[in-house]
Amino acid sequence: METNNRGGRARFSLTDQEALQFHAQGKPGKLEVVATKPMATQRDLSLAYSPGVAVPVRAIAENPAAAYDYTAKGNMVAVISNGTAILGLGNLGALAAKPVMEGKAVLFKRFADIDSFDLEVDTENVDEFVAAVRHLGPAFGGINLEDIKAPDCFVIEQRLRELMDIPVFHDDQHGTAIIAMAGLINALHLTGRRMETTRLVCNGAGAAGIACIELLKALGFRHENVILCDTKGVVYKGRVEGMNQWKSAHAVETDARTLADAMVGADVVFGLSAKGAFTDAMIRSLAPNPIIFAMANPDPEITPEEVAAIRDDAIVATGRSDYPNQINNVLGFPYIFRGALDVRASRINEEMKVAAARALAMLAREDVPDEVAAAYSGHRPKFGRDYIIPVPFDPRLLSAVPSAVAEAAMRSGVARRPIADLDAYRLQLSARRDRVAGSLQRIFSELRARPKRVAFAEGEEEQVIRAAVSFAAQGLGTPILIGREDRIRDTAARAGIELRGVQVHNAALSDRNRVYAETLYARLQRKGWLFRDCQRVVNQDRNHFAALMLAHGDADAMISGATRHAATVLDDVRRVIDPRPGHRVIGVSLVIARGRTVVVADTAVTEMPTGEELADIATEAARAARKLGYEPHVALLAYSTFGQPPGERSAKVQEAVQILDRRGVDFDYDGEMSADVALDPEKMAAHPFCRLKGPANVLVMPALHSAAISTRMLQELGGCTVIGPLIFGLEKSVQIVPLGAKDSDLVNMAALAAYGVDA
Repeated sequence: METNNRGGRARFSLTDQEALQFHAQGKPGKLEVVATKPMATQRDLSLAYSPGVAVPVRAIAENPAAAYDYTAKGNMVAVISNGTAILGLGNLGALAAKPVMEGKAVLFKRFADIDSFDLEVDTENVDEFVAAVRHLGPAFGGINLEDIKAPDCFVIEQRLRELMDIPVFHDDQHGTAIIAMAGLINALHLTGRRMETTRLVCNGAGAAGIACIELLKALGFRHENVILCDTKGVVYKGRVEGMNQWKSAHAVETDARTLADAMVGADVVFGLSAKGAFTDAMIRSLAPNPIIFAMANPDPEITPEEVAAIRDDAIVATGRSDYPNQINNVLGFPYIFRGALDVRASRINEEMKVAAARALAMLAREDVPDEVAAAYSGHRPKFGRDYIIPVPFDPRLLSAVPSAVAEAAMRSGVARRPIADLDAYRLQLSARRDRVAGSLQRIFSELRARPKRVAFAEGEEEQVIRAAVSFAAQGLGTPILIGREDRIRDTAARAGIELRGVQVHNAALSDRNRVYAETLYARLQRKGWLFRDCQRVVNQDRNHFAALMLAHGDADAMISGATRHAATVLDDVRRVIDPRPGHRVIGVSLVIARGRTVVVADTAVTEMPTGEELADIATEAARAARKLGYEPHVALLAYSTFGQPPGERSAKVQEAVQILDRRGVDFDYDGEMSADVALDPEKMAAHPFCRLKGPANVLVMPALHSAAISTRMLQELGGCTVIGPLIFGLEKSVQIVPLGAKDSDLVNMAALAAYGVDA
């Protein structure tokens, strides 16, 4: 990987051999089919196929709309090409297009959780292509056309839109247009221009160029202010050579005959043509503060460096990922189809495209989360000349764009299943990609109804400040940053963060300082602490100060850990806050994978618990599960299962089960057992005496090391999300994040603290 000097973005150098190895390793290609229903038993197979499958067959025959309920149709898009315009490689045939179409299908899944199949149609005849595709409607919720040459693509899309009752979308046309429009909206905003009076030149009259001009006019550009150029020059009224019906629709009255003529005094220029199409003289001739979108791939009409050498007042966008302001179609098609599918739209119309462009533009103006900075080598984009379009790895795209598209579909009358609650829909969208968001939805909703005050102990850290501002902006409560106000404001100003809805408390200057010191001295005077020791700690240690705020009711919850080890933070807190009577302080981690959530304990506090302590941990973990909305089924784990093989730790677990028996607890439990028996109903069935009523959702580990190792290993291997450890059992609500936690992690843990997970 190479790093350039344009804002820290990365340029990846790939060899031909690396690309071939990537596609050949393991299973060739990039796709496979994975069953969404269990296929482990004969009964499963009988339900999935014959005879069980006959029941949904009859239901769909009676009511075709039932296909959306009983099949994958509603989340399935076909990616279809004939390979006549593959990327920038030209007409290489249908089979050669397959790697690209597989890649497109992967992007649908990665970014919008849409399932997709690629179909390569081996014909260049428009009629044959249309005939092959038109009858695929029953199988798919939408059709994405790709890499089809112009003007065939216009004819094919138009005819299929007329023949099919599902969305048909040629991404090479409309995807580019939508992303370019999003960037243009912001570029116009930054340069103080209005669409109605802006003059624009578009060089390139192929699929993307025509689509851009059509969307420009739908957004508010005047016909006479938009000049289209092709290889023959300006498309003007009366021109005959090289014309077709799509170009003719955009011909204007003008004396300009060449691209150079058209660009004189223009405010905006779009390039959808070829490398080198824009000369130095053309760039100099543009109006002040010009907007230059050089979108030819793989090499733009002119590079940002070349523009900068000519003039320093331009906003430049390209199709390249190694430059700022990338016009990248992946910002559009996954999310546009997500919104269209979710309302069962009959088509993707102009209103939906405009809504997508506006949603993208508005998202670029918001503060960028840590996930985006991490994906771009630590560079945090900020709205301005070098950041007018969101970047592809922004997790907020999945909630912002589809909801705007769905709303536009409903307003324009093409939605066949309207969404009643768009706010709830946005939360559902976040959950599709972010398992954490799905688990936290209920908690966030309750907090918005009853917001709390949360002390952020490490208030001078940039990611903590971002988290506090986000916490307030989401309506979750009032964040209190502990730290020196001048440091906090300086850090916020350097990072471009506006401190709205945030309180700042300086421990050394607080009028509560003396009261807090007296409280701490009363607790520690018999443990070797002098009053001046307590006063110094209150002044200088923000964990103690934040914990004392909780103890005195000056805050409702506390969060820390971004700059200190969790054990150190917990020791600080426990000098101030006691365990809740009848409770045990434990750490609980939530493991979210494949649609299920499992609570794991103790992942933070007791290193080698006794049988009595394991029983306490099981009881506290069951309380935690209930607090988080799960009815607990508690498995006490060991490497053995019900006595075989025997061992010392297994004996402790057996003792814990006996203690729980004597206590008569009100939750489902059993042990000792291995993790696979606890989680797999079939393996559990081999032990008919097992008292669990179903697969375990609370796993009590035999020791801290096994709990910590297993959860951290799962987190690093991927395929699941781990939240925590969450602290349970204290009198006041405290949560501790891992060292170096991102702002999104801090917000989630602050929400859990505010919710009072230990209550």
